[in-house]
This record gives sequence, C-alpha cells and structure tokens, in this order.
Amino acid sequence: MIPPAVRRPPLTTALLTIAWLLPTGPLAADAAPAVAEPRKGYPPLNTEVMVLDLEALAEAAKREIAEREAIRQRYREAPRGPAVDTPSRPSVPAIALRPAEPIEPPPVTPLRVMLDWTPSPRHAALIVARERGLFASRGLEVTLSTPADPDVPIKLLAASRIDLALARQPLLHLGVDRGLPLVRVATLVAMPLSALVVREDSEITAAVDLAGARIGHADADSRDVLLAALLREASVRDDEVETEELHFRLGDALREGRVEGVIGAMRHLLPRQLADEGLATRVLTSEALGIPLHDGLVLLANRDHLGSQRDAIRRLVEALEEASAWIANHPEEAWTLIASAEPGLDTPVNREAWQQVRPRLSLSPAALDQGRYRRFEAYLLEAGILEQRHPVSRLAVDPGALSR
Repeated sequence: MIPPAVRRPPLTTALLTIAWLLPTGPLAADAAPAVAEPRKGYPPLNTEVMVLDLEALAEAAKREIAEREAIRQRYREAPRGPAVDTPSRPSVPAIALRPAEPIEPPPVTPLRVMLDWTPSPRHAALIVARERGLFASRGLEVTLSTPADPDVPIKLLAASRIDLALARQPLLHLGVDRGLPLVRVATLVAMPLSALVVREDSEITAAVDLAGARIGHADADSRDVLLAALLREASVRDDEVETEELHFRLGDALREGRVEGVIGAMRHLLPRQLADEGLATRVLTSEALGIPLHDGLVLLANRDHLGSQRDAIRRLVEALEEASAWIANHPEEAWTLIASAEPGLDTPVNREAWQQVRPRLSLSPAALDQGRYRRFEAYLLEAGILEQRHPVSRLAVDPGALSR
C-alpha cells in the first residue's frame, strides 16, 4: 500500500508503471525458474519488487476526478463580476437615468442705488461700471433709479427703502445733524459742482446783493446749507430773501423770470442750457462765495445696515474705482459708452459738460479726506446751521477699512 502521506499518482501514470513492470514475450506465459538467468533489462534475482494496489489507485483516481468536477460545478454556480477580486462591482459603467443636476450659480447680491438727479455726466463711474460688467463680475446686481424729486433719495435711504443714495456733502452733514442714519461710503466727484446761477439782467453780483431778491432752490441742502451760509456771510437776514422750491424746474423758473437766481444749480449744465435758449446768466461758484471746498457728489449708505452690507458695498466701491481709472485712460471711449447706454445724455450740452466734469471724477472713491469733513462740519456749526458737532467717524467711512 502507498503510505497516506504520499500523493496518489493519476490513473494513467499507474497503468504505465504496471505495464513496465510486467514481463512480456514467451516468458509471460511460463514463469521462469529461479535458477534461470534473467534476460537483459530485467531486475536481477533477489530484487524486491513493489506490487502496486490497483484498486487503491483506481479509487484515488475516482476521488480526484470527483473533486475536480465539484470545483468546476461551484465555479459555474458562483455569481459573475467584472473581476475576481471585485465580484460586487458592475461589469459595465453605470447608466445615468436622468440629466446631471445643474451647477448652482454663484450668489448675487442686489443693491438699489438712487441717483441725486436725472442721469448726468457726473454719474459716469456708475454707468461705466454697470455697462462694462464690473458690478456683475463682483457678484453684484446694481439697479440705478432716478428720484421723483431731489429730496427723495435720502428719505428713502433713511427709511430702508433703498440701499444707497447719491447726494452732495452738505446734505450729508445736515441729515446727520437731524438724526438720519446716513454715512458716506464713497466719493464720485471730489469738487463742488453747485453754484448760484443768476440772470444776466439781475443786479446780483455778490452774496450781499441777495437782500430783497427772489431765489429758487432745488433741494434742502441748497436752501438750508448753501443759501443759509451765504446769507450769514453777507449779514443778510433770512426774511430779507424770498425763496421758492423748484426741484427739477430751475431752468424754467429763470427763463420765465419767476426768480432772479437759483442756488444749487449744476454749474456745468444749467448756464449752457439757458444760453442755447437765448438767456444769458452769470455763475457765482460756491468757492467764490466763501463756502469751503467739499465733495460734489458722494455715495451714502444707511448706517443701521452698514454691518450687513459692508462686503457688498466694498465690492461696489472697488468696481467704481476700476471704472474711474478706465475713464481716465479712455475718455472718448468712455463717453461713447455712456451715450450709448443713456441715449438721452448725447446732447451738445452734455458733451461740453463731459469735458468739465471728467477731471473732477474721483480716482479713489473710497479715499476719505477726514480734514475736509472736519473743516466743513466746523464751518456749518459756526454758521449756526448745525446744532452740534459730529465726529468724522459718524459722517463718513472708508469701506475698505471696515472690519471684516
């Protein structure tokens, strides 16, 4: 018997071994006597020959065949996969049963900005920033609107009906003194643009000549700040001057002779408009009348909402700065863009005004001249126009310096 530890050879190998050991030829039928000399190729006498157990070999062969068949059967019944080591993964790429979800667009912050007047060359930075996509590239959706009258913007801003408003610096000081939550966040025009415009045939040549005159005004700061300051400098009492609120009808009142002059008129627009209509005028600038230099056009925010809007305001002011720089480098192309966006501005008066206004546009809208605001506040307080002095931090901020 073959020891259990020895692996049984396959059946074919066992049969070949037996065939080699069995005698062949004539001697196969007649066993050779022990004394006979063995033929060449046979084992010598007294050699021990192992006789194989054929039945055991056959049983071993059957068991091996059965084991192999069982392995094949298990393999045929096993679940198939794309690979031997990943039977649970799909054999083909997954098929999408519906379109992929659309990518969410970046958030857009809306800002409502109200102009101080009808669109004008002094609003160039806002118009250019809008048309060149400088607001949109910063995640802003800026809407520009025109007021029904010049006193409306700060009222709507204080009531949280709009996000930002344009005004002149004198109106900011007056509004803050009256308790409105206003704060300057940018300067669009760094020089005064308003003036006292009088008819050529009037006798008004200086502030002292205002006594006994009838003067029209466009808005509250024209009457309560500019005109009041002029009267004080000239020692003219308020009751010596008759005033009329005109809003947008400054030119009509002068043309019709209802007033002798208007305070707060845009020096670069109204005189040329009236000249084209045949009415000659004289312009007395605010600087010539003794009023300190101040910002001609500022962007105001509601102080109560400044914390939640500071990031959006900072991005808007950055867009204005980029627009102002582009205007300075491309003045003619800028005017073409403005006139195309606002066709109503493409007039001879505005084309001439563009040459005067463009050099006064602020190249650093966020920059804050604290000395200028401090001096103007002191001037208004001394003139009796303000009830108390307010620190610059209450009046104006640099949005780039706001804490994050």
